[in-house]
Amino acid sequence: MLPFKLVYSDDYYLPIGFHVFPAQKYKRIHDRLLASGIAEPSDFITPRPATDADVLLVHTPQYVEKLKTGTLSAREQMELEVPFSAALVKAFWLAAGGSILAADYALSNGIAISIGGGFHHAFPDHGEGFCMIHDVAIAIRRMQRDSKIRYAMTVDCDVHQGNGTAAIFAGTRTASAPLPSVPTSTLNPASPATTVAKTKTHGRDAGDVFTISLHQENNYPAWKPPSSIDIDLPDEIGDDDYLAWLDNALSSGLRQFDPELLCYIAGADPYREDQLGGLSLTIDGLKKRDELVFRVAKARGIPVMVTLAGGYARNVEDTVNIHCNTVIAAIEVFTR
Repeated sequence: MLPFKLVYSDDYYLPIGFHVFPAQKYKRIHDRLLASGIAEPSDFITPRPATDADVLLVHTPQYVEKLKTGTLSAREQMELEVPFSAALVKAFWLAAGGSILAADYALSNGIAISIGGGFHHAFPDHGEGFCMIHDVAIAIRRMQRDSKIRYAMTVDCDVHQGNGTAAIFAGTRTASAPLPSVPTSTLNPASPATTVAKTKTHGRDAGDVFTISLHQENNYPAWKPPSSIDIDLPDEIGDDDYLAWLDNALSSGLRQFDPELLCYIAGADPYREDQLGGLSLTIDGLKKRDELVFRVAKARGIPVMVTLAGGYARNVEDTVNIHCNTVIAAIEVFTR
């Protein structure tokens, strides 16, 4: 039995037909974890859909009404980039419920992983980029509403910037020192990274949410609203430089902010064979990325809620491997 819970439902499947988003990956991850003996049936818990009241903690009443009644405009449907249906609305409400459940269990057990979620392109009043509603933001606001936390941090390692996250949690900012242009990783201080990324750092007043996004600069979305820390990575960056930038971003963010919950968006799409990405991380490098986030959180006693976000490898089994490795990394870090 695992020392933490995996949140999953067969109904996480997104009914979008033939699409670059591999909706079948959720069940494949679940089945692989069981078949390999990494997890047992008792390690999985089944979420309930988020309530409309939960969703309204983040999204506008007008937008929620359009989703519930199927009255999105043609433009709004186009921005989603997935075919709209009532069944799809149900799937997204369930994903949000899964993230709420994972956040709740993380606060009790130190970590919990939702085999889904991470829909970080959704804005309060519209969806974008395969994302209808923002499950992670809903989970944070639900934990805050229930007085379980006051402060949260998002660490977004999807290849695409978390524009919805940045917009939802945009608040009063205070000036803070930028990261160095050439990061030296604490993993290997004698070997500084040589790739220069553009870094934008904005402090936040206490009491809200601190957002970190590590993403490919020359990729979706074209307009990137500012996160608390944005690491705009150049094309083709590899494992070592990526890990050094991530290490720096975590160190900088945690010097400025003391979260009670860390929401890790563990996208598989920085992978070098991803169809919608342009970075060059290996499968092993992505596992080291997960290990780094988990080690930092464990060392500081910060509970971690994990969602899996994007992943569009040419071979869907690569995406499944990367996501399963996130679970394996959590086991290795949190059982030592």
